[in-house]
Amino acid sequence: MIKFPERLKELRVEKMMSRQTLADLLMINVRTISYWETGQRECNLEQLEMLSKIFGVTVDYLLGLED
Repeated sequence: MIKFPERLKELRVEKMMSRQTLADLLMINVRTISYWETGQRECNLEQLEMLSKIFGVTVDYLLGLED
């Protein structure tokens, strides 16, 4: 089952979006995106909701709970 880090990176690359661009949209440090994509840290609920809107997917999809 694919988890959040893999889904996040997959969606970001699919949209041809840099980590910096995503960080700017979320108003966070670019290093945070890297931590999320490597599974070193988790985002909070507000950030998760923002990511779902940016990528046009559900929170459940981002978390790997649905395909």
